[in-house]
Formats: sequence, C-alpha cells, structure tokens
Amino acid sequence: MSRNAAIARAQRGFDDGDYLAKLRRLVAVPTESQLDGSLPALTRYCAETLPELMQGMGFATSVLANPREGRGPVFVATRIEDPALPTVLVYGHGDVVRGLAPKWSDGLDPWQVTVRGDRWYGRGTVDNKGQHLIAIEALRAVLAERGSLGFNATVLVETGEEQGSPGLRELLRAERDRLAADVFIGLDGPRQTTFMPEIKLGARGGVAFDLVVRLRDHAHHSGHWGGVLPDPGFILAHAMASIVTPQGRILVEGWTPQAIPPAVNRAIGALVVEPIEGLPEADPGWGEPGLTTGEKIFGWTSVIVLAQVTGHPDAPTNAVQGEARARLQVRHTADIRGADIVPALRRHLDARGFGGVQVIPVLERDMFGASRTDPDDPWVRMVAESLERSAGRAPNVVPNSSGSNPSDMFQEELGLPVIWIPNSYAGCNQHGPDEHALAPLLREGLGLMAGLWWDIGAGLAPPKRGNRA
Repeated sequence: MSRNAAIARAQRGFDDGDYLAKLRRLVAVPTESQLDGSLPALTRYCAETLPELMQGMGFATSVLANPREGRGPVFVATRIEDPALPTVLVYGHGDVVRGLAPKWSDGLDPWQVTVRGDRWYGRGTVDNKGQHLIAIEALRAVLAERGSLGFNATVLVETGEEQGSPGLRELLRAERDRLAADVFIGLDGPRQTTFMPEIKLGARGGVAFDLVVRLRDHAHHSGHWGGVLPDPGFILAHAMASIVTPQGRILVEGWTPQAIPPAVNRAIGALVVEPIEGLPEADPGWGEPGLTTGEKIFGWTSVIVLAQVTGHPDAPTNAVQGEARARLQVRHTADIRGADIVPALRRHLDARGFGGVQVIPVLERDMFGASRTDPDDPWVRMVAESLERSAGRAPNVVPNSSGSNPSDMFQEELGLPVIWIPNSYAGCNQHGPDEHALAPLLREGLGLMAGLWWDIGAGLAPPKRGNRA
C-alpha cells in the first residue's frame, strides 16, 4: 500500500483500456444543454450513467432537481468516512455544447470516441466528461489501494455549465449543509503547456451588453435625407471609439484595476506558456500599455465587440438607417465588480455627450462572476506540492482562468477555496468541431489526481475548517 502504487493503479486503468471504455459510455450520451429538448439526456446522464459508473465505490448517489424549471439536474455522490476528516467537493459538468456533427472531419462522430494516435476525438472528451472521469477513476484507484480515501468526498456534476450554470447558485444555497466542504477541486479547461501540470484559481468575470442608437422607426431615402438626418451608425461608431483608444487601451473609468495584486503578479510572472501551432499570436501593441501578455489575460480587463450592425449588410439599401446596435463583452478580474461595469459605462457615455446611446445589459448566459482564490492559500500550496511530487516539476499556478466557470458561486455560497486542475491543451478544439483529448495528458492526469487524493488522505491537507459560508 503506497502512493506510488495508487498512481500506478490509476494509470494501469488507462493502459488496459478501462478508462477509454468508460469514457465512451459517457460521450455516447448527447448532453447538449444548449438545445431545446435536451432535458431527457441530461437527466439520464445523472440518473443512470454516472450512478452506474460509481457503483461499488461506497458513495451514496442522488439526483437533485434544478430549482429552475426545465433546466438540467445535478448529480451528487457522497462518501463520509469521518466527520472529523477534511471534505473535498469534486466538481465536473456533464453537459456539452452542440455536437455540430456535419462539421466534423470525415470518419469522426461527436458521440463516439475515435482514437487516432494520441488524439481521442469526441464531444466531451475534454469538456468535461473526460476530465471529471479522471477525478472519479483516481478516487477509485486510491480506494482500491488504501481501502479508504482518508478524507470525505462529495462529487458534484452539474448539467448546465455550457449555459452559464442556471439554477446552480440557488441549489448551492438550498443544499449548503449537504455540500459543506473544506475545498473545491474541479477538473476543466486547457493548460498553458502540455509538459507541466497546472492549477487555476478562479475565473475572469464576463458582462455583456448592447449599445443601441434608435432614432426613428424607418430608414429614409439617402438622396433626400442624407446629410440632414442624424446617422445612427456614425453616432454608435463615435460612442464605441470613446471606450478604447485606437490601440485598444480601455478608457472607461472603473473598468480596470488600480493595480494587479502582488501575489497575483508573482504567479503570472512565473507562468510557463507553450506556443501552439496554428493559434494566433498576441499583438504586444494592443491593449493596456506596459503589461505583458500574461498580465493582460489573467490580471486585467478586456473588452471586445461581439457583433455590430446597422441596416442590412447582406442587402444594403440607399437609405439613412433608423437604428444601429452592437453587442460588447467585458472580461474582468475579481478586482472589479461585475455590477459596476454598466453603470460606469453609462457615466462615461453621458459625460461625452452620448446620452442617446442606450446601454442594455444582456442577462443569464452572457454574464458570469469573477473569482480568485488567493495564490498564498494553504490549500493552493498543498495541491501545488502534491502535483510537483507526482510530476517532478512545479505546476503553473494561474491566478484565474481566462475563460468562464462557476467558481464564484462556490466561493460565495459555500465559502470554499476554489482550485482547478486542467488536463487539456489550447489546441483541443473545445466548443468546436473535432474536439479531442490528448491521451498522454489524460494518463498523466490520472496519476496526478491519484497522488493528490492520496496526499489529502495521508493527512497532508491544511487543518479542517469546514464550510466558511
């Protein structure tokens, strides 16, 4: 009975094909939460597929209905060995984005895992079925090797993450006692490199809104009215130009941090990044001057134009249009409150004579909270040391993901330090056709997680603190 034996057991399950067989069963369930009519598949994943997967592991499983009608349920599996021991809340999401089957390469099916060399293709192989399967199979390996975990574990798999986790916050609030824990550990997202482990400590938040200039109900003949009727397209363009400089620096007061916190800056400065062929390179001349690419992505605010339209671009007419609109998205760190983004923009536009430009917030899927666990948190140090022990090198510690996730809900509702351990890479085609996992990262992830679970059960975790909410 040893740590190395638990790691070897977890990776043996990969080598003998057991992990692949289980992943195929998970991927075969078309859990497309973005599509109407997906509820039966989401429910089957929670009520049948996951309970069958975890049989014999000593977990009590249940399916919790989503507080929001018509939204996917949440699977919860609990193993309490001793209330005095630390409790780990293990997170995953069982829903996926649209399969987009016609757009996949020849011979590939989003609902079947196709192995081509080191690439395992299929929807959910990395986002997120393959990753929460790593966590579960590593738990299984430690149980088999030690006979117990040595800690308490709650596995939570939601089915709405690709829709912004609707209903999850309400569920966490209602089930606070059931889900009480000492730490949140989730497996999701890509790593900065394929050759070293990684920890992420939250996410940037996102706020989307429409800018609308509506001057009249109809368009009017350009020859008769051009030059005498205000043009909403130009008004909107000038308003948008006031938000950033021609080099992309944000000009709206209140949108950017006063400074990047020292612990966050240290973590960013230590990051190792691996260039991925075929992906664009960052332009050092765009954005906040004086910041590195890492600081811009993980420590600063960004704003982009998602869409912009006036008139009918597919069939332009000779007319002064009555309306112009654009949708913008701001990504911000935990140093900026998401609720302050739109009011700050309103003040900014009014001060520059753009009172007629409406700012209309976009709710639900296009708004998500920012979060960050302190890089100096004892749990972060413990997890980093465990991963280094297994991998032979220290992990990247990313202060917050550049993408979105529900970290803020678990921090705010359960009071937990949030730690993500991703096992994918930037070229995985996540959310697009030909999504795939890299087999070496899956195998390595099983070993990393088995080592981590072993260390927590060996008493290396920080002192128990319970639910701090």
